[in-house]
Amino acid sequence: MLSEERRREILELLQTEGRVLVGDLARRFETSLITIRKDLEYLHNQGHLERTHGGALPVKSGALKDSSLQEKARLHRAEKLRIALAAAHMIQEGQVVILDSGTTTTAIARACRHFKELTIITNATNIAADLADTSVEVILTGGVLRQSSYSLVGPLAEESLRKLSADLLFLGVDGFDVRYGLTTPNLLEARVNRAMAESARRTVVVCDSSKFGRRSLALILPTSAVHETITDKNLSKHDRKSLREADIEITLV
Repeated sequence: MLSEERRREILELLQTEGRVLVGDLARRFETSLITIRKDLEYLHNQGHLERTHGGALPVKSGALKDSSLQEKARLHRAEKLRIALAAAHMIQEGQVVILDSGTTTTAIARACRHFKELTIITNATNIAADLADTSVEVILTGGVLRQSSYSLVGPLAEESLRKLSADLLFLGVDGFDVRYGLTTPNLLEARVNRAMAESARRTVVVCDSSKFGRRSLALILPTSAVHETITDKNLSKHDRKSLREADIEITLV
C-alpha cells in the first residue's frame, strides 16, 4: 500500500470512529509503529487531524476553518501547478471561462496569460489583477469583498452571474466527499459558486487529492452536478472508483 493510500484510510477511520491509536493502526496496516507515527505527524502538519499521545483526534471545528489565501498557497504547490496546466490545456481560444476564487484557480489564471481571445469571468479580485496586463478579457462580478480570499460575494455577485453564460467553470473546493458533494467553509462563497455552476455548460472541479473525503460547512453542489475533476496522482483507488461510478471524468496529473 502506498503511503498516500494508507493516510487516506487513516482519515476515513478517524471520521467514522472518532479517534485512532498508533498500535491499532500498525496492526491494521501491517506496518511499524514508526511508520504510523510519521503518517500521523504528516497529517497533523497538513491540518487534517490533531496529534495526541498514542494516537490522533479529529481537528476541532475543522468544518468551520476558513483559511486565508496566503495560508492555502503554502500547501500542495507542485500539485496545484500541474492541475493548473492541465486545466489551461482544456481551454480553447474564443471560449468563456469562469474561475472561482482560490489558489488553484489563481494558478489556472496565470497559465492563461498567453491567450489572445479568451474571456474569464471571476469573483476573485486577485485573478483580475493578475490578468490586467494581458489580452484576456476579464469580467469581474460585483459584490462585497471577503478580505481573506480577495473574493466578491453576496447578491450582486450572484445576480451578475445569472445574466452570463460560459463554456467552462473551473471550481476549487475545500472538500469533495463523493457521497455528499462539494463543500466550502463560507456560506456566501457557496452561494456564488452555485450561481457559477448554473451559468456554465460544464463544471470541472480542480483540487489536490487532500480535499477528497473531506466535508466543510457549506454545500456547494451535489456530486451529480460535476462533469469532470482534475487532481493529482495521489488520489486513492477508493476515490477513483467512486468518481467513475458517479460518471465523472478524471484527469490525474
